[in-house]
Order: sequence, then structure tokens, then C-alpha cells
Amino acid sequence: MTDDNQTAIELLGGHLGGVEILAVHEPKPNRTFTPGRDNSNAPANALETALQRAATTADYQAWIDHTASAGGCQRPVRLRGESHIVSERTGRVISTRHTDDMPGGVIYKACGNRRAAVCPSCAETYRGDTYQLVLAGLAGGKGIPTTVTQHPSAFVTFTAPTFGPVHGTRTVRGRDGGLRNRPCRPRREPDLCPHGRDLRCLQTHSDGEKILGTPLCLDCYDHDHQVVWNAMSGELWRRTMDRAKELLRTEAKKHGASVKLSYGKVAEMQARGVAHFHALTRLDGVNPLDPSVIEPPACAATYTMLADAIRRAASTVRFHTLPHPDQPDGWLIEWGTQLDVRPVRQTVDGAITETAVAGYLAKYATKGAEATGHSSARLTPTTVRHYATVHTHAGRLVDACWRLGRDGSDLDETEAAKNSGRLSYRRLQRWAHMLGFGGHFSTKSRQYSTTLKALREARANWRRDQHKTRDHTDDVETTLIVGNFTYAGTGWKTIGDALLANTAAAKAREHRRLIKEQLAESNE
Repeated sequence: MTDDNQTAIELLGGHLGGVEILAVHEPKPNRTFTPGRDNSNAPANALETALQRAATTADYQAWIDHTASAGGCQRPVRLRGESHIVSERTGRVISTRHTDDMPGGVIYKACGNRRAAVCPSCAETYRGDTYQLVLAGLAGGKGIPTTVTQHPSAFVTFTAPTFGPVHGTRTVRGRDGGLRNRPCRPRREPDLCPHGRDLRCLQTHSDGEKILGTPLCLDCYDHDHQVVWNAMSGELWRRTMDRAKELLRTEAKKHGASVKLSYGKVAEMQARGVAHFHALTRLDGVNPLDPSVIEPPACAATYTMLADAIRRAASTVRFHTLPHPDQPDGWLIEWGTQLDVRPVRQTVDGAITETAVAGYLAKYATKGAEATGHSSARLTPTTVRHYATVHTHAGRLVDACWRLGRDGSDLDETEAAKNSGRLSYRRLQRWAHMLGFGGHFSTKSRQYSTTLKALREARANWRRDQHKTRDHTDDVETTLIVGNFTYAGTGWKTIGDALLANTAAAKAREHRRLIKEQLAESNE
């Protein structure tokens, strides 16, 4: 290894914070290395790209600063074009800069994907925003009054019905008060299904096992009903909330009061491939002079009233889907029998805290269908055949989505087209990669809390303020940056660039984590 290479490796190690370099690829004699070309994307050349960029400290730091906006994104969007600095007062273009004059010749923009399996960096940003959004609805802040801490609140988990027996974990409390796992599906005698398979399972499963959520008999499991339930679960949620609001209004009138229901909801995909909903519900009062004001409800509006309305709504709301060629009477859509309703306040024994709920919901906001073992982008007629297999549980769910969402599946096209087609079976093919679930994983009512848009704008304004210097005063003319960019591609130009950017971002995340831990310790 040459002295120049050794110096570059030492410099690279310093930039990456002590990353251990296991091997170095020695280029062949008289070989010309050009970053950005096809040869730069070979695995053996990834380190060469990183070494070459890190060997020039000035170039490396300029490139890191230029790509910082992508935040270590796995597949950032590359943009090419020019940006103009324009006088806000006169509209005159003061200067213009083209991306050809920038490091790498492009601008990188983070993909913004919320799924941790697709892009951990962007998912972490989304998780943090969701945490702040949920927490503000419980504790106040971000434009929400702190009086919301006085409102009755409940943390509710809505589950899906069963579509067939699956492998799972069962816990019981022993005599010592501790929890222990029990066998999955114990039976004294063989329990044969119509296909001749024994539906017993005497194993004691642990969390994280791949077998969890898989049916004991693939042929007995109702995959068609499950994917239709996933597709219609958003409509079931809407009708349930409407019913709960109606029950609350009726009950409040008996006490001469007016209340309204606010909520923040996150969907979680279970290992069996069906969505569960975790919701934070809150009772608010109604200001007759200004309904947009969030104020505490009357004393008669209690947690008991809220919990009772939710339980009654969840147990009574059900509907049949529209006719389908394979199911002329449609499928029954209703909640499962398991409904968990718990109070949310730090002062109540047995209740869960505001921060615990916010962290719990934010964690599931970044998950997708990966729990079932299936992970893919949106499927097409060309790619679906690689996933729609009859040998796996996830494969049969994908196959059911594609088969039930075929052309002609909506026998009543007029009714299916209403309300943006939310009752249409054609949506199943569009969302086959999510096993039929096409709703938003994180939603809220209008007045529950702030919005993700407001949080993103606040973060952008903060970053803009960090770039201001002492020369930025009220007397200095305000300028605008106007961009004119076109799509240039997706992903980093070379594997070496991805190595440098993602490692630098990982260092920044670790630094922020340590700072948070130190602040938490100092506040104790």
C-alpha cells in the first residue's frame, strides 16, 4: 500500500469517527479511476471513492456540507438545475448558481419515506415528528394550550377479528406475580382441520420468531376476508368515530353540557398481516362563541363517559362490503373481540404516562408490512408474480389482493366510485404491497394537535436561522432563493458517496442521542 493511500485511510478514519476499515482494494497499474461512472459502483471500488474524496479535506468537508440536507437518506432524490437569489423588494435576480458548480453536480433531497425498512434516517425524522404531534395533544405545546392535561384521555387499541388460527405467544401470570410464556395452542387430543392438518401447537414461542403470525393451516385461513378487511378498515374507523361522537353528544346533553372527541391514531401491521389501530382519544369542551378554541370539558364529562362511548361504538359498528364476483353478499367488516381501553394520566394509578403513549404511537408510525416477512415497492403486473405465491402466508395475501382487485371486481361501479372510491375493490391491487391496507398509518382529528406540515416548517425555519450570520440584521435587504430543478435520478451516485454520507449522518444521530441522554440525566 502506498504512503498516499495510508494517509488517506487515516484521514478517512478520523472523519468517520474511528470506523474500522477491514480491507483496501489496490487499483491495477495504469488504471484510471473516475467517480460516478459504472466502475465506481462496484463493491470493491466503494472504499476507493471514499478514500479519494477524503484525501482532500477541503473537498470532503464541502461535499459533506452540501449533502447534509439529505440527512443520511438511503435513496435520496438527485436534482439538477439552478437556484436564483432574488431581491424580495425589487424582484431583481442578484445571482444565479447552477448545480454543475456544486459538489457532485447535483442537489440531494431526502426521500422522506416513513418506513424504517426503506430508509431508517427519514423514518427517524418521521417518528420524531409523530412523537411531538402526539405529545402536544396530551401535554400542550406547539400551539396547543397546556390545559389539555385536564381533559379526560384514553389510550385505545382496536384489533381485527380472527381469520383463522395462527402461531402466537401466550403469557400468563404465575403465582409469583411474574409473566411467563405458555404453549402456543395446546390440545389433549388431535385437532384435525378439513384438510387433515393437526391444528395443535405445543411449542412455546418467543417474541421475534419468524413463525409468529403464520397460519396453522394455509388452506383453512381466510386470506380473502383479511385483505378486504385491511382495505376497508379506514371506513370502519371513520364510522366508529362517528358513532362514538354521537354517543358522547347524547350523554353530554343529559348533563346540560357539550363535548367533542379529538384523537390521534396510528396503524400497526401485525405479524399475521392485518392492521391494528392504536388511538389516543381526548374529550374537549365546546366554546359556543369560537368552536375552534380547545378548552376543558364540563365536570360531567369524565373518563368513564369517554371509555363507555368507545366500547359501545366498537361493539356495535359493522357493515357489509359491496357485492363482489367471488362474494355476492360482500364481506362483514367489524372489530375483533379484543378492545383495550386505558386512562392516560400520570396521577392515576395504573395509567400510562403521556410520554409513554407518544413514544409507543411514534414507534409504530414507521413500520409497514415487514412484520409479515413481506417488503416491496408498489407492485405491477410484471413484478407481482415474484411475490404472489401459494407457499407462504404473505404470498397468499398478495395473491388475494391482486385477484380480488382485478378488472370487473366492482359490480356496483356507481356506489364504489363514491367518496373517492374508498369502498372500491380496485384499491386492492394498488395496495397489494401493503397487503390491502391503503390508509394513512398516522392520522388525527383536526383539533387534536398541531400538524406534520407545521412541524416541518418550524424545522426548516430553525435551520435557516442557524445559517444566519451577524450581517443578517433588520436593515439588510431580504432576499429569496428561487430554485428551478429537474429530476436527475434516485440514490447516491456511487457506493462510496453513500458510505461517507450515511456514516456522517449516523455520527450526527449518535451525537444527538448522547446530548438527549445528558439533558435527561441533568433534569432528574
